[in-house]
Amino acid sequence: MSTQNKIVCSLVVLGLLHAAGVFAGFLAPHDPEVQNRAFPLAPPARLHVVDSHGRLHIRPFVYALRDAGFGATYTEDTTRPYPIRFFALERSSGRRHLFGVDAPGTLFLFGTDELGRDQLSRLLFGARISLFSGLLATVLALGGGLVLGTIAGYCGGWPDDVVMRFSELILALPWLYCLLALRAFLPLHISPGETFLLVVLVIGTRGWARPARLIRGVVLSARERDHVLAARGFGASAPYLLRRHVLPQTAGVLLTQAALLVPQYVLAEVTLSFLGLGVSEPVPTWGNMLAGLQHYHVLASAWWMCLPALALIPLFLAYNSLAEALAERTRGLTDLRG
Repeated sequence: MSTQNKIVCSLVVLGLLHAAGVFAGFLAPHDPEVQNRAFPLAPPARLHVVDSHGRLHIRPFVYALRDAGFGATYTEDTTRPYPIRFFALERSSGRRHLFGVDAPGTLFLFGTDELGRDQLSRLLFGARISLFSGLLATVLALGGGLVLGTIAGYCGGWPDDVVMRFSELILALPWLYCLLALRAFLPLHISPGETFLLVVLVIGTRGWARPARLIRGVVLSARERDHVLAARGFGASAPYLLRRHVLPQTAGVLLTQAALLVPQYVLAEVTLSFLGLGVSEPVPTWGNMLAGLQHYHVLASAWWMCLPALALIPLFLAYNSLAEALAERTRGLTDLRG
């Protein structure tokens, strides 16, 4: 596959994943915080087109679930089918969803958790926090890395020494323990919105060191090029040289680093939330959705509770493919300039 095709395919996959989070209110069939206490750990719903009497239905339908008793599995009540309706209206909130079923039927395509909350709805709403925390933290880390790396590479001298020594200290610290230590100093009883911003701040401020060192190398090389030296000889100011000749050279490094850092920071948010140090219940994130797997009976009997972890696989593959393609393209442009 060519580099261009890799970039296009990766962007399509990432666009679909992030669009699912943006439009979660429309795509999710249920409110992610509504509890259905009659259906804890209900398995994913089975779609049917043939009913119990052998009649074929054009519209897919589901049967209502019936609890077979304590410790037993759920069974389907085949006395009445509930056809799936598109652009269904939720009467309690007045909002329309992409699909749903009429009450008293229920539609749990990805099953439910221990409190009977719909896993598909929580997965879509959880993408808002887990995915976009990675994006925001990456913007923060790359912004800090760009500023500090440019100062170190262009100014040289003691600013370069200070930035590089501090970056070496940051890189020497284990990132997970550093995140846990920083988060432990923050207040525990705060709103989910404040927790989200704090998590982004903690993750983003930890990740500037490696981009800063890479950008410093690019700036050191760019400032010694002949056209930059000629422009400086004609009296061009430092801001003009940076804006016109130096900083554009860092675009390839910034894009490649962004594709590498976003999945790392998504994983960092998932880890913090899994350990109870991120956004807490009832607001869903992929991390606190996986926290239920800490209970053995959930891990052993409810495989659908692992779906947030499975959702990370296409995300990581797409970002890694994008980073590889961008690195190849950057190397190709560098060879042409050379």
